[in-house]
Amino acid sequence: MTFRVVKCAMSARTVVKEKASVVYATHNDLPKEARGAVIEILDARLADAVDLQTQMKQAHWNVKGPTFIALHELFDKVNEEVEEYVDDLAERLVQLGGVAHGTARQVAARSTLSEYPSVRDGHQHVEAVTAALAGFGRSVRAAIDPTDRLGDKDTADLFTEISRGVDKWLWFVEAHLQAER
Repeated sequence: MTFRVVKCAMSARTVVKEKASVVYATHNDLPKEARGAVIEILDARLADAVDLQTQMKQAHWNVKGPTFIALHELFDKVNEEVEEYVDDLAERLVQLGGVAHGTARQVAARSTLSEYPSVRDGHQHVEAVTAALAGFGRSVRAAIDPTDRLGDKDTADLFTEISRGVDKWLWFVEAHLQAER
């Protein structure tokens, strides 16, 4: 395993950022090098998915305004779906012999998503959730071809499935903004 020390922007402490790699032997017929590369991609998207899930709960808990109940319930439904993505990504990573890095500190050190803004009203939350879903969808789509080229059609299919789901939720959320344009 490779370790890299990074300074955590959220505090004065140092966080050890562990590089994902093939740790456990498996009879999976993908070559070890391919599995290692796929594990890296899965672990990166896992961090984004866990971050996205916490952002959905942030929006769910804190939304205010005349559309409160509709948005509160919508954000919770998105969260439930993202929770399934988290589990699918982590389990695929472990199936390939890796170790999932899903603690809050590991995710904070690895996520590529923008920080969720400090907002209150429904419109602002819709904009923030739209941006988060779009960013996650972009990173998931970017993982499809590399995992396919590495010979892991199953993981490429998983990313394709997640991409379709994220696009559906983006449509549901973004529709709240499109009526105003």
